[in-house]
Amino acid sequence: MRQLAPRVLQLLLLILLALLVLAPLLWLVSTSLKGPAENIFSSPPALLPVSPSLDAYARLFRDSPLTTYLLNSTVVSALAVAANLLFCSLAAYPLARMRFAGRGLVLGLVVATILIPFQVVMIPLYLLMVQLGLRNTLLALVIPQAATAFGLYLLRQSFLGVPKDVEEAARIDGCSRLGEWWNVMIPAARADLITLAMFVFIGTWSDFLWPLVILDDPALYTLPLGLQQLSSSFSLDWRVVAAGSVVSILPVLLLFVLLQKFILPSSTSDAVKG
Repeated sequence: MRQLAPRVLQLLLLILLALLVLAPLLWLVSTSLKGPAENIFSSPPALLPVSPSLDAYARLFRDSPLTTYLLNSTVVSALAVAANLLFCSLAAYPLARMRFAGRGLVLGLVVATILIPFQVVMIPLYLLMVQLGLRNTLLALVIPQAATAFGLYLLRQSFLGVPKDVEEAARIDGCSRLGEWWNVMIPAARADLITLAMFVFIGTWSDFLWPLVILDDPALYTLPLGLQQLSSSFSLDWRVVAAGSVVSILPVLLLFVLLQKFILPSSTSDAVKG
């Protein structure tokens, strides 16, 4: 019993923590499923809907261009993830494996940019997008997310963990530097690449400030901007707003469920097989 009691207490604390984290999400789903005749401001509040209805979801897709918002967000997020994985891995490889003058300084300057808030560089970035003729385009949403200091540092640390013997074996087999990066480093860093992809996807998918600044055309709005429009389009119908929020969360949850089995400690076995 002495050994069982701490485990039971730990389990209860974890269940309580899980309920605290899930409570807002459950409340959001419950509100979106409440019918038009049901009072969502009742006191005490009812967690479970009395008569569950999909009316809010039907009105959401019928009366708003939600499909366009979803498509825009998907395109921007997918391009940002692909660009991040490519550019960050290409930049991380020489910083991890090649010896050149100023390598430490370059890494320090790149990592230091993490401390700079986006609001500081937002105006210069906006002016740059205007000069390039990219204002009011989806490409303007991708470029600021195309490479991140966090991603570069994460992949550099991952590449440092790959044994040099594997890299030397690939070099003996005739691989060039680019071949070593593709055949050795990329397979070995699979878990970190997937982790970076999830971080970039979530950050881009939920970004509100930059799209609000750079976009004027409603046809180019991403999902966060589109959800903000619901407050005026539907006279602040909280059922529809809750339904839109649930729809915006589902892709992130689905992505995590599909990729969580791949997020494992980095192993060089994939590099050996590659």
